[in-house]
Amino acid sequence: MLLTISTTHSPATDLGYLLHKNPARVQAFELSFGKAHVFYPQATEERCTVALLLDVDPVALVRGRGSMSTDYVNDRPYVASSFLSVAIARVFGSALGGRCRDRPELVAKPLPLVAGIAALPCRSADEVRELFEPLGYEVDLEPGDDASGSYRNVTLSGRKPLAEVLTHLYVLIPVLDGRKHYWVGDAEVDKLIARGEGWLEDHPRRDLIVRRYLKHRDNLANDALARLAEDAGAGSRDDNDRPGREAFVALADVRLAAVARALKESNATRVVDLGCGEGRLIERLLPD
Repeated sequence: MLLTISTTHSPATDLGYLLHKNPARVQAFELSFGKAHVFYPQATEERCTVALLLDVDPVALVRGRGSMSTDYVNDRPYVASSFLSVAIARVFGSALGGRCRDRPELVAKPLPLVAGIAALPCRSADEVRELFEPLGYEVDLEPGDDASGSYRNVTLSGRKPLAEVLTHLYVLIPVLDGRKHYWVGDAEVDKLIARGEGWLEDHPRRDLIVRRYLKHRDNLANDALARLAEDAGAGSRDDNDRPGREAFVALADVRLAAVARALKESNATRVVDLGCGEGRLIERLLPD
């Protein structure tokens, strides 16, 4: 499972600051389903490429509790899926969240970026284009538009802030795959609304994105669509009338997000939540 991101921004090695990953080092990160490796195949001032290589244990996927497949030979360890989204959040979490301590001026700056996704499941080439082109990407596919098959190597090119590109990948890769590896509950609605801020409410395939992201759970999808419609309606009002986004976020959700963020930044591997009530914090942490 492989994701690459390249830039020709000058100097291109600024990509390392944004990702909080030194281009001179090879790093490995333990995940609940395998190991993520981060390295830079190319790191010059003219062009810099980072690679996120995800090594998923195929036997553990079958033997593990709640496994999705009983077949030892399947595509799950190799195709771009929700495993890759979880790795993006865990390994590139600061960049995904738009945080950069050393070069904060780069966070919101549009950069010339090229993202390469290997073996992305898709029902058709048109579906990939319908999801990414409205967001301003130039989409290249291998095999091409007229080829048959359920997997394609996808290249996305555009001039965007890195956090925006990572966010689009985080949301849309599982949408195209359609087989999230973890249980989906209310926390996933909050996550989708947060990650979709500023683009999802106006996306022409909004309904498809929401329903697939939430694994076609109608109650969750309807809730998410209603909240997105509220946001879209608020966005059309005059700024003086428009209620802040805080109006749609419960204080409990803000607290949960803050606790989850602190735990991720501490690299904690075990969490005990005493007096957890309905277990919403644990539910939020499960995908990671």
